[in-house]
Amino acid sequence: MRETLTSSPELFSDISWNLLLLGEETAKKWDHSEFNIEHIIHTLFSSSEFFAFIEKLSIDQDTVLDITEDFLEETPTNESDIFTIGEDLEILLDNANQIKIQWGSRLIEIPHLLIALGRDLRIGNYVFEEGNLSMEKLEEELKFYPIINQSQDSYDYKNVIEINNQSNFESNKETLVKEEKFEKAIVTLPKSELQIETKKQVGKDDNALSIYGKDLTESAKKGLLDPVIGRENEINNLMRVLCRRNKNNPILIGNPGVGKTSIAKLLAQLIVDKKVPDSLKDLKIISLDLGALVSGTKFRGQLEERLSLIMQELNNPSQGMILFVDEIHSILSSDRSSTDISNILKPLLAEGELRCIGTTTPEKFRENIEKDQALNNCFQKIAVNEPSVELSAKILQGIKKKYESHHGIRISEEAVNYSAKLADRYISDKCLPDKAIDLIDEAAAQLKIDSNNKPQIILQQENKLYTIDAKLNNLQGENIEAQEKLLNMRQQSEEKLNVLFDNWNNLRKEMEQLSILMKEEDKLTKQIKDKSNREIENDLDFLEKLQEELSEIKNEIQKVEGNFKKIKKNRNFPFKYQVEPDDIADVVSKITGIPISKVVSNERKKLVNLETELSEKVIGQEKAIEAVSAAIRRARVGMKSPKRPIGSFLFMGPTGVGKTELAKSLATALFDEEDALLRLDMSEYMEKNAVARLLGAPPGYVGYEEGGQLTEAVRRKPYSVILLDEIEKAHTEVFNILLQVLDEGRLTDSQGRTVDFKNTVIIMTSNLAGKSILEYSQKISKSEEKSEKDKQSLNDSISNTLSSFFRPEFLNRIDEVVKFDPLSINELQKIIILQTEDLKNLLLEQKINITIDKKVINKIANDSFEPEYGARPLSRELRRQIENPLAGKLLEVNFKNTKNITIKLNPANKDEIVFRPS
Repeated sequence: MRETLTSSPELFSDISWNLLLLGEETAKKWDHSEFNIEHIIHTLFSSSEFFAFIEKLSIDQDTVLDITEDFLEETPTNESDIFTIGEDLEILLDNANQIKIQWGSRLIEIPHLLIALGRDLRIGNYVFEEGNLSMEKLEEELKFYPIINQSQDSYDYKNVIEINNQSNFESNKETLVKEEKFEKAIVTLPKSELQIETKKQVGKDDNALSIYGKDLTESAKKGLLDPVIGRENEINNLMRVLCRRNKNNPILIGNPGVGKTSIAKLLAQLIVDKKVPDSLKDLKIISLDLGALVSGTKFRGQLEERLSLIMQELNNPSQGMILFVDEIHSILSSDRSSTDISNILKPLLAEGELRCIGTTTPEKFRENIEKDQALNNCFQKIAVNEPSVELSAKILQGIKKKYESHHGIRISEEAVNYSAKLADRYISDKCLPDKAIDLIDEAAAQLKIDSNNKPQIILQQENKLYTIDAKLNNLQGENIEAQEKLLNMRQQSEEKLNVLFDNWNNLRKEMEQLSILMKEEDKLTKQIKDKSNREIENDLDFLEKLQEELSEIKNEIQKVEGNFKKIKKNRNFPFKYQVEPDDIADVVSKITGIPISKVVSNERKKLVNLETELSEKVIGQEKAIEAVSAAIRRARVGMKSPKRPIGSFLFMGPTGVGKTELAKSLATALFDEEDALLRLDMSEYMEKNAVARLLGAPPGYVGYEEGGQLTEAVRRKPYSVILLDEIEKAHTEVFNILLQVLDEGRLTDSQGRTVDFKNTVIIMTSNLAGKSILEYSQKISKSEEKSEKDKQSLNDSISNTLSSFFRPEFLNRIDEVVKFDPLSINELQKIIILQTEDLKNLLLEQKINITIDKKVINKIANDSFEPEYGARPLSRELRRQIENPLAGKLLEVNFKNTKNITIKLNPANKDEIVFRPS
């Protein structure tokens, strides 16, 4: 938006401003909606007031007027009351102003406008050229006009023109400036920054507050405000501060979405309901419209001028008003005006002449208010914390009817409670109750959209009908009996489809009727509340009539809901008119990417059978699986601090025994997707300067805006398994960061955002005690009995190794240190079977089935058995002995079109694997 010259008459000389006035009248006489350059040209060459300027120009005036009038006749007439100033005229005036500056003049004169007209490529230059006046000739002839220099205020009009009705013009100009005729007539043209904007100005019958503010108490009287549940402590603190003699300015500080604005609206409602102290009764709460206030304030001082007008009106004791500024930091954060605005506010706030309620966030309060100690002292801080899940559910119950009326559907009480629960559990980047309200709103919108889409049962029946029609077309003139059979099937399907359509249309009509009735119910409720607050003494009969109508509407709604239930019960038709918990779960799934409905419905079963599910993927680590499963179950049933992660584990063992595989399997088991695993290789964080990558680069460094590799990943996927691979290789500073995560379940990144880890599972792997575990396992495998002494010796060795490397405070924060045993031959065989299943599935896509003999599996297991490397050599051996030879065989001629391949050992040579087609 830009400030335009038409709002600055002081920049024009009397005669040039008069040209604009008369040009505007010309536009109105032609009944045009836009005042533009053509009206200026026509006025300049047709009005006698400007004859002295035109007669000295060697231009064909009749030609100019003919062309201009043709142009004006082709311009569409005005079909509305809106009158605007054209973009081209604004550009022309800007150019004239630049010419004025170049000539060293103080005011914009007629010659400046003539030069600007000659340079206008839209119409001005064309008209002058057609009138035989080129731009060069125009500039040459203007040299003979009286010289305009910096010492002169304007033309010596006595030598140029004797203005008729001069006193009348001065009177018009004064009236125009006072009433701001241009400003009242002009509205914003939205598609260009060069268009003149509408500025709200204070007229004779207006005041600044009516333009830049909204009366919340008036809205409360009319029943337009949403009900507010709870917040007793905050509202009591708010009233206590407002009742003070000095510094009676509360500022509500809380994260976005916790309900700061709702508290101010609740105060307005309490004032209307006479439930406030005597000193606050009959006061008005005026909400400042920051958009309107800031709009158009391009130049320094304009915003402050508007704010001063508002302060003058608020400072009137007879008015009895409290100013409410939502996001108050917005008017204090601008570098160009924050100081001036603070200086306006501080004396009024400190002396108690103005009562102001502000809202802001903790970050913005620190940035814009707290650093100014004088301004900070004017406000009394009131913390607004996020409500609990239970209170959020009550808040949703209170505003549920508003959303039901808007969407024209019902919202079940279970869905309301479920939305608060799921929002708290799965959405961590927003606050209650706002995020729960979003879930309700979006689920209701989706249900309304789905009600207008064909149900799946109708689509299936239509597809069935299309299939029958396709078969009939293929059987034309062939099998008469088959055709008759298909025709009968088609008739039955069509009849069934018609019944389904009838049911669907009936339900849609009922839903439409429900929507109409609910909107009428909301309308009547507002009317009753409005009348009860203002005119109930004189309108008792009318109020009783409204209440009777409302009762009838409620009865009609009950009938419609009964019809829904009857149709669904009798006809078994899948149609929903009410938001249910599964609709909320679907919305959360779209937001988080987690299949919530599947996770929630099967979670109990999953937790009970967690060991079985993990054992299918991780072979030979039953004790490790049991330890992890037990810890996860404890967390899920609430036997852990709600702030800490779901579980934190340190996996100890040799390489290749399944530590990483267990982490992957756990991510799939808990969150139904393998992508829920966030893996960080800690060997990349061996240097101290690399540690900053976890939280993000500090301000001023490259990559600051990108966020941290750990914090950003968790912020985007709060439900995940975090795998910190080879934790012993990380720099010691990493452990300092992990201390806070393991204990408090949160981290603050480089941009000051708090990232929540309470829904994550943190797994750290280490090979530190791998040698001790390997030696113990080899010793056990040689003897038939497990010695308790050896077992205790191993545990002592692991403890000593951990204590010598990790600090005690780090180890004490880990839920479980899990020991992984080396793999035996039998366990390697099971792993081979699992890995060959993937190969079989790939070949089945090519319609090739392979069968691998057990002796082949035993051979590969023996060949790849290296206890110190675990299962890692398996992939190499499988690739060398199975995949590479098989790929070559499939290209041979005798394997062409083969559907079955048997892989076994050569009887003559037990070290050779053979492939037999069948």
